[in-house]
Amino acid sequence: MPRKPPVIFPAEQRILAALGERIRLARLRRKLSSAVVAQRSGIARSSLYKVEAGDGGATLGTYLRVLAALGLENDLEKVAADDLVGRRLQDLALDSGPRRKARGSPPDSEPAL
Repeated sequence: MPRKPPVIFPAEQRILAALGERIRLARLRRKLSSAVVAQRSGIARSSLYKVEAGDGGATLGTYLRVLAALGLENDLEKVAADDLVGRRLQDLALDSGPRRKARGSPPDSEPAL
């Protein structure tokens, strides 16, 4: 029995569709046919059509292979490269909470004279 594809929400579908369109335009700007890009990617033309249509069923590996065939594979490295929200959350977790004193340290009271 074939696997049921994951649910893709409308906002996510718009992002995938825009990505697919940018990939299609990159192919056309390079004057490459779909057959050539599919062959260089090692995928079927039907898989390339899925990528260019923003199909959520296409694997990330397929997207990467197509990007590599177009010379754009390094662009994928930019995805989530600088996770500002994650960094802020991590910084907050590191800064929160009282600090414990090291064992064996002298008490804070003044010494007796």
